[in-house]
Amino acid sequence: MARYKENLRSCLARLKPYVAGRGIQEIAAKYGLPPDGIVKLGSNENPYGPSPKVYEAIASARPERYPEPGRLVEALAGYAGAPPEDVVIGAGMDGVMDTLTRLFLDPGDRAVIYPPTFSYYEILTVTAGADPLFLPRGPEFEVPSEVPSGIKMIFICSPNNPTGDTIPEEDLRGIVEAAEGIVFLDEAYAEFSDQNFLPLVEDYDNLVVGRTTSKAFGLAGMRLGYAVAPDWIAREYRRAAPPFFGVTTPSVAAGIAALEDLEHMRRSVEAIRHERDRLMAAIPEFRPSGGNFLYMETAEPSGEVAERLLGRGVIVRDCYSFRGAGDRALRVTVGTPEENGRFLEAFGEVCGPP
Repeated sequence: MARYKENLRSCLARLKPYVAGRGIQEIAAKYGLPPDGIVKLGSNENPYGPSPKVYEAIASARPERYPEPGRLVEALAGYAGAPPEDVVIGAGMDGVMDTLTRLFLDPGDRAVIYPPTFSYYEILTVTAGADPLFLPRGPEFEVPSEVPSGIKMIFICSPNNPTGDTIPEEDLRGIVEAAEGIVFLDEAYAEFSDQNFLPLVEDYDNLVVGRTTSKAFGLAGMRLGYAVAPDWIAREYRRAAPPFFGVTTPSVAAGIAALEDLEHMRRSVEAIRHERDRLMAAIPEFRPSGGNFLYMETAEPSGEVAERLLGRGVIVRDCYSFRGAGDRALRVTVGTPEENGRFLEAFGEVCGPP
């Protein structure tokens, strides 16, 4: 094996693997807890799930057939208010970003990342052979306004994962206008905020806005992401994307069905926003958030707090794996009223009453 390992790309030595939220089966086995008694608030999933129409669509999907994503792209374009030719899709937001980095990043290029933020931007940059330039957020997690020269891509997450803050439109426009390269705005959580920057794509030739069906639409398991891009980028994207954009026949059917029932999505978003307010009122340490999650700094090491919550059957996210977040930060997904009640009870036992 040793003589073959030298064929590995040298950039892999710089790679930090992606750390996902912990799963129900893992925690049930570790702590000897019944799986149906575990509350999972560590992965920013939608606890209300997708529209009932999605289950019907998946059941009738024909897995022996390759996907035909034309109707899905048209439905996404209608929802996003964009021309279908400017809408691109992928296997989750990750798949969209993977294709975009293949378009723009060569070995030796530089990409700006604002930590603490979604760690997959770093993984994509490094696997492209490019160099990430980390510009830390300010004391209120604001994105720095200065844009260095010679940057090929800039990754901005708003609402930001894991902190929940949003970038003001004026700041975003300033960065896009100052950038020499492409700005990718990750709006995975936009539906839970008052923010919608999709229309700005019409104003700029270097702005791509990414979205997902994983969060507001409750389709995390379907891995279906999309983006609105300027014409010229969308054309190149379709040239470089994997066959059928990496999506599946069931995910296409699920996406179409979810977009046909926007009322279900809006009801679940409203319920999550209501519960987010309730959690913030109960625990003042939580920061304001535009996502379906809340972020707080802890007096004790967050790994210890998270571990004690796990022992009580409540999964939250220790943010230690997020570059720049340190070892005293937790992210908590907003669940159902019952799940949030379990969290508040367990948190009170671990950290004292709010």
